[in-house]
Amino acid sequence: MCEVMRGIVAFDSVYGNTMRVAEAIADELRGQGHEIELIDLGRKVPRGMEADFAFIGSPTRNGKMTSRAKSFVKRLDADHWSARPIVAFDTVMHLPEDPRQRDRMVRWTENGAAPRIKALVEERGMQAYPEVLRVEVTGLKGPLLPGSLDRSREFARKFAAELK
Repeated sequence: MCEVMRGIVAFDSVYGNTMRVAEAIADELRGQGHEIELIDLGRKVPRGMEADFAFIGSPTRNGKMTSRAKSFVKRLDADHWSARPIVAFDTVMHLPEDPRQRDRMVRWTENGAAPRIKALVEERGMQAYPEVLRVEVTGLKGPLLPGSLDRSREFARKFAAELK
């Protein structure tokens, strides 16, 4: 195991799905021995967040991240985060199997919240983790697809193993 590090898991959630993913990530990272602050962006948007790493998540809404998630990324100190990894994650609608319906809906999910969070982090000169975590929900409101929380924990475990 690597040394104990301080991390933040900041999220915005509309129907509770992104919150559940954030909690699973935070629990896994704590289980790896890290100190984690879980931040609900719907309740507070802290300034000057500093840590060794961060996870930032948002539901994909109309193909984008929420304004609270965007505001949080914009408030981060780019100098501090230029050498510390920021991981983007989102919840996104599961696309139907029918190719006609799928093709019509893919534009709302393909470049959703997580890819946009990652792009904004990079645009601001901060260090984006190369992979994003995208977790699917059934329909527009959820629930999460079966196995999603296990997959989220596995993603966090993989990230923690790469920390130096």
